[in-house]
Amino acid sequence: MTDWRGRYADRLTTPGEAVRAIRNGDRVVIGMHYQTPLALCRALAARAGELRDVEIENSISTFISWWEGSEPNSFDVRSFFLQASDRPAMRHGLLDYVIAPPTRSDESYWLDRQPDVFLVSISPPDGDGWCSFGMSVWGAPEVAREARAVIGEVNPRFIRTGGDNRVHISRFAALVEAPHEWKYLRRPPRTEEESGITEVICSLVATEVVRDGDTLQMGTGTVSAALASFLGHSELIFGGIPALVEQGVVSGARKTVHPGKVVGASFGPLTAHEFAAVDGDPRYELYTMSHTNDIQVIAAHENMCAVNNALLVDLTGQINGETIGPEIYSGTGGALAFAIGALHAKGGRSVTVLPSASLVRGERRSRIVPMFPQGSAVTVPRVYADIVVTEYGIARIKGATLRRRARELIAIAHPDHRAELRKEAARLYGA
Repeated sequence: MTDWRGRYADRLTTPGEAVRAIRNGDRVVIGMHYQTPLALCRALAARAGELRDVEIENSISTFISWWEGSEPNSFDVRSFFLQASDRPAMRHGLLDYVIAPPTRSDESYWLDRQPDVFLVSISPPDGDGWCSFGMSVWGAPEVAREARAVIGEVNPRFIRTGGDNRVHISRFAALVEAPHEWKYLRRPPRTEEESGITEVICSLVATEVVRDGDTLQMGTGTVSAALASFLGHSELIFGGIPALVEQGVVSGARKTVHPGKVVGASFGPLTAHEFAAVDGDPRYELYTMSHTNDIQVIAAHENMCAVNNALLVDLTGQINGETIGPEIYSGTGGALAFAIGALHAKGGRSVTVLPSASLVRGERRSRIVPMFPQGSAVTVPRVYADIVVTEYGIARIKGATLRRRARELIAIAHPDHRAELRKEAARLYGA
């Protein structure tokens, strides 16, 4: 028996025993996305009554799914990206929001205080004792290197990729087995109208903006995630990409960074069949967010085309992808980093995609607005606004005057709202 096999057996324990390593006042980081270790999270929640002043960082939070009726106020839970299930917890003060700082490949994300304990899902070790973080890397390699104690939940369904997607079994203080109910993430359903709008927007971007040889980044969101026709360097690798890799549509052949590779920090929702296709394929590499979202790394890609979603765009070109008024809806993500990086890249473009309007309680509201509601965040400032696309067309506003920006954006707004937008543009900017 090799050393790592002995260490594996010695460290295998129950979830309850494993989380005894967490002490009062600790900062606990929980693996995000596919990495979230459900058994360990439930065991930690069961200790809510005995622990004090514990800070929990669960970046793309699964807050609702693992508390199961315990007392959330016993912990200070933080997240830098909210999902739909997190928003009620945020409104009730059970979850706090982190405004994520910019990342750099040569600098740790943990600027204020390093993590004490890291709870994360991993694959079983290979013959040399190396485990994979599976379908997601995000910040896991960095946290695993820096935390006082690393506790792993071993999941035999996890895949292996290239890049920075591995950790040695010797790094773990304790190991537990994953529960059987673990499931692949599912793509969110869309209505027929939403699907039609998304298809038109994606068609416009693919035919009028994206060029052969581009390195394409796609952000989180309904519209940008649907644009799975090209890829090279992104936060998320979405469904549909594996088929395009096999067809040779996505090859990375002209990339100036990581040539020939499809690079991301995580896979998005893929089917079990798609995950089987990418498992062990050397064309896929996962790296930490501090690498994928480093502005200098992004800008080093020639012909970088960054495509990200927005909730609202105002008539001056300010882009809001985070809040509706002061209410936090999602997170900063990589939108700002990729907008800046793309526009500093040779031949780069930054594209913002959004439906022209949304139905809110039966009322159709424009998502191109004269001004943001009070309290709204500006995710991407107007100086980095470049190309905006709705189902009604494309507005190219980089370097444009205020009046021209307003006219271009009104032209791609929903027809029902254009008259009111023109009136407000005239009042505010003389457009």
